[in-house]
Amino acid sequence: MTVRKNQATLSADEKRRFVAALLELKRLGRYDSFVTTHNAFIVGDTDNGERTGHRSPSFLPWHRRFLLDFERALQEVDASVSLPYWDWGTDRSIRSSLWAPDFLGGTGRSRDGQVMDGPFAASAGNWPINVRVDGRTYLRRSLGTAVRELPTRAEVESVLAMPTYDMAPWNSASDGFRNHLEGWRGVNLHNRVHVWVGGHMATGMSPNDPVFWLHHAYIDKLWADWQRRHPGSGYVPVAGTPNVIDLGDTMKPWNDVRPADLLDHTAHYTFDAA
Repeated sequence: MTVRKNQATLSADEKRRFVAALLELKRLGRYDSFVTTHNAFIVGDTDNGERTGHRSPSFLPWHRRFLLDFERALQEVDASVSLPYWDWGTDRSIRSSLWAPDFLGGTGRSRDGQVMDGPFAASAGNWPINVRVDGRTYLRRSLGTAVRELPTRAEVESVLAMPTYDMAPWNSASDGFRNHLEGWRGVNLHNRVHVWVGGHMATGMSPNDPVFWLHHAYIDKLWADWQRRHPGSGYVPVAGTPNVIDLGDTMKPWNDVRPADLLDHTAHYTFDAA
């Protein structure tokens, strides 16, 4: 059984294997397909039309399947690898080991955001940005520039305390756990982290930055934490809701998986800590 660990506890060998698997997926041309898929759903998901990956109840199960597919791709390269998660409510500094040269590398330089160190820097030659909106082919970050502070643990706890998964109008104006976690309302958790990292993470092509996977692995863990705290509150809507994914509806682009199939993560992996 795959165990997803807090990135702060990874051994040097675990970091090395994770990075090596990322680089191999990139070399094989498989990595960029994930960037393309994510961007297509960012562009297509709107408040008033069909929405699947974002601004909707299926934000969490959609990304759970997306991460599962990516984790399985990594494991085809190295069976020992699992997706680590980044607990940004605790690990909040730009000097964190997360951003060290032996792992993800640090922030970008001030004039253009180009990441200058670590395995994903352009100078290393292994991480060209191929899915892009302009001619810049280097990974970009600007840690803590557009938003100064990451969400706090107290803010995380305030969202985990919400008893209802989601509610009408089932979009970025909704109240409830899903939308406050996604970040369109309230203390803004998920969206704020994307903007705090900046660069590619602040765009629909955010998976260009490998930290995307660690961020979303933590979002996925927070959903699991919420489910454990609120066992009587399940995924909604259940049926008959226009433009969103009901509990038993299949999700694009796979068309073979429903939110109902993804409510229990323990069928696929566990976390190192509850």
